[in-house]
Amino acid sequence: MEAALRELRQRLAEVSDLSRSAGVLGWDQRVTMPVRGTEARAEQLATLARIAHERFTDAQIGRLLDTLTPHVESLPYDSDEASLVRVTRRDWEKARRVPVELREQLTRAAARGHNAWVEARARSDFASFLPYLRENLELRRRYAECFEPDDVLYTALLDDFEPGMTTTEVADVFAVLAPALRDLVAGAPTVDATFLHGHFDPGAQRAFAERILATLGFEEGSWRLDPTAHPFCTSFSNRDVRLTTRYNERDLESVWSSLHEAGHGLYAHGIAGALERSPLAGAPSLGLNESQSRTWENLVGRSRPFWEHWYEPLRATFPDQLDGVELDAFVRAINRAEPGLIRVDADETTYSLHVILRFELEQAMLAQEIALEDLPEAWNARMSELLGVDVPDDGRGVLQDVHWSGGGFGYFPTYALGNVISLQIWSVVRAALPDLDAQLAAGELRPLSDWLRDNLYALGRKLTPKETLARVTGSDAIDPGPYLAYLGAKLDGLRT
Repeated sequence: MEAALRELRQRLAEVSDLSRSAGVLGWDQRVTMPVRGTEARAEQLATLARIAHERFTDAQIGRLLDTLTPHVESLPYDSDEASLVRVTRRDWEKARRVPVELREQLTRAAARGHNAWVEARARSDFASFLPYLRENLELRRRYAECFEPDDVLYTALLDDFEPGMTTTEVADVFAVLAPALRDLVAGAPTVDATFLHGHFDPGAQRAFAERILATLGFEEGSWRLDPTAHPFCTSFSNRDVRLTTRYNERDLESVWSSLHEAGHGLYAHGIAGALERSPLAGAPSLGLNESQSRTWENLVGRSRPFWEHWYEPLRATFPDQLDGVELDAFVRAINRAEPGLIRVDADETTYSLHVILRFELEQAMLAQEIALEDLPEAWNARMSELLGVDVPDDGRGVLQDVHWSGGGFGYFPTYALGNVISLQIWSVVRAALPDLDAQLAAGELRPLSDWLRDNLYALGRKLTPKETLARVTGSDAIDPGPYLAYLGAKLDGLRT
């Protein structure tokens, strides 16, 4: 058994190294690469994807799994060894269904689509992006057809981000969320937030964001923050975490964008070192991962206790813009519900409505129920229906998100699922840390970060998403109730 386990670990480590190396190239493309490097970068990424896919789907890995399975069955279910064999088996059997040529094509198209999206978004030119969207969608349809989903093709794409979850299950959660959120938005009080719009020097924004991020629990020298067109987080090990954000000199959204990506980064940073260079070195689902970005962005970063510590440093950074604005007014403004155009700038109450819109459109696109040429019109109509917002141009409409440029269909639902899951975990956190508010008010964020690391992040992918949720909360059900109750209480508090 020991020899087989060593060989399996070594083979998987090499695949991980290839994938992480491709991640470095992907980060560079989105952060520092000159735009004319797109074609060469697409080929580089496609080559690495092909080699990694060939290495991982090698028949010898299957033989090693067959050898090891009887031996690990006697070990604890959540032991590193049993988890490695079980999770690798699922990943290997899934990957074997995908032809290596298709994996290469998917990666190449995603790399080419990114720069096309950046330029199209800047010009609000959907027509120039359409060929890339069409190619990515067709390739993803071919990918979905490699599997046998239990209800619709969309489930095969969703499974890449929410393993084991079906489209129907997501739709059931959203069927509860959508009407409740629309009612909350309709009844939300009007709150003055004019002081959050003005001129805020991007350099000062970055310095303030980095000052906060340094207190969250990252080991010194393990992370960095860079600007990009569409914020994201990636990691190349649990000690090499890359955060990105974007700075708009007209507002302060970079504060919450940076906290959001830091939540993803803390998850990667907290994965147990013993799981590195293996399929276990990640979050069990993007919904769980997203629950932590939303925790740090909203449950922490929009809370009054947090700003009892950080508001005076913010006012000192922007004295002219925040002169005369008291803490109460600031906290009310950053917690208001106000429909807007842009998902990444949306408040907690309206945010999931943006996601539901994309979930519905993605299913229609994959099922060929909507012509791609008509997508902007369909987008604008749903924005009006769900959020009561008129879309002035495609740059702030159908082109605002990066995901479709890289074939990321099935990704969007994880954002709203993360919102829901964040509150389920938060109730457990509050019970475990009864002094949490006092800690936040004192600027002490490490107790929260340490608890989440020890009870969630360190598990990596050893358990399924449902098993992980049950381990932390006691239930494997995704329940919108706590999230809706939290939003309702928050909006009621703004009326006083």
